[in-house]
Amino acid sequence: MSAPATGFVLHARLAADSVAVGLLALSELRLMNDARFPWLILVPRIADISDYTALPARAQAALWDEIGRCAQALKALYAPTRVNIGLLGNLVPQLHAHVVARFDHDAAWPGPVWGSGPAVAYDPSAATACVRAIGRALDC
Repeated sequence: MSAPATGFVLHARLAADSVAVGLLALSELRLMNDARFPWLILVPRIADISDYTALPARAQAALWDEIGRCAQALKALYAPTRVNIGLLGNLVPQLHAHVVARFDHDAAWPGPVWGSGPAVAYDPSAATACVRAIGRALDC
């Protein structure tokens, strides 16, 4: 599935808080710039969509497929205790999905990653290595 990119603009907060990984069939894939958690963000490249239910049925299915692929990639790369998935949109109205590898020893366990303290930015070389590994795992 190829998403129409016409009119799509990444929300400024998502751009500021994350690093580009690559493009999936529907979504722009990004790495949250918080080294405490392997954390991916998928943003469907469709303009003016704020809610999952506003996506056409084929795009809904495509997004869930991409979320599943990202979860499997995080499991393969990091062997987490769990993978959490969320579509919140409380602070950023643009539709986006979070896929977060969680560990029973991480900074927020067992609570949510949101509001668990200030983000710890990746060292640039660590971010590059992480982006490359995830990109290879997902062919993007």
